[in-house]
Amino acid sequence: MSSRTVIRGGLVVTASDEMHADVLIEDGRVAALAATGTPAAEAFTAERTIDASGKYVIPGGVDGHTHMEMPFGGTYAADTFETGTRAAAWGGTTTIVDFAIQSVGHSLREGLDAWHAKAEGNCAIDYAFHMIVSDVNENTLKEMDLLVEEGVTSFKQFMAYPGVFYSDDGQILRAMQRAVGNGGLIMMHAENGIAIDVLVEQALARGETDPRFHGEVRKALLE
Repeated sequence: MSSRTVIRGGLVVTASDEMHADVLIEDGRVAALAATGTPAAEAFTAERTIDASGKYVIPGGVDGHTHMEMPFGGTYAADTFETGTRAAAWGGTTTIVDFAIQSVGHSLREGLDAWHAKAEGNCAIDYAFHMIVSDVNENTLKEMDLLVEEGVTSFKQFMAYPGVFYSDDGQILRAMQRAVGNGGLIMMHAENGIAIDVLVEQALARGETDPRFHGEVRKALLE
């Protein structure tokens, strides 16, 4: 049995227009728009009516880059999938795309399954995943094909963080070549992480620990 909601009287903002319109939602999807007060709008019927007079009505936002419960540097990201998606919902974001992580020595499947386990049943909004590729090998490349078939179509690689996420130029090339064949998208954390690590080590030895030095050791040439 379908569920219908009508949002009446709000200022609807789309990618191209602003209009006072009523919005008919059916089974969680926008089914129709009609100018407020017109016969078409008055004909909308639903189990639930929301009065949006004096308010904006906008599509839910999509945050394409989140890190919920991400382990890094001996700690974890502050937000869980529960707290992060609740905060997102309050701000009008209705979908996140988080980053599942392949640990070195493990498969893409293991990483993706682990992130599904973190998110399933704990999210207040819709979610999807990018896949961080930390260990490029023949099995990983084959798994990329399978993940694309499942709908995980974007893969992130890093030119930084050796031993954790780092891919060398050859590994990056192999993953990019694979993506050409399977229709995936390679996302790149593009900075000279190896050189930056040396500069960080030298700055720490000089006692340069103020936040401003984060930028000082990451000159534009290295980004």
